Amino acid sequence: MSAEKYANLWLRVPPLGEQRGIVSFLDRETARIDALIAKVNEAIERLKEYRTALLSSAVTGKIDVREEVSH
Repeated sequence: MSAEKYANLWLRVPPLGEQRGIVSFLDRETARIDALIAKVNEAIERLKEYRTALLSSAVTGKIDVREEVSH
């Protein structure tokens, strides 16, 4: 289709009030998703810090990581 044919297309759009409702819904949902993403990223950072501390404790001998063999 050429640009001229696009210019002559009729498009049905929802009434302005409905468009605003859709925009409000999408704004709320994307904000909710962004907040969840931020929480997940914070959890990942805490886990990385925990991993680093755990490795440091294991390397310096502060914790014993040897497996015990039962007879």
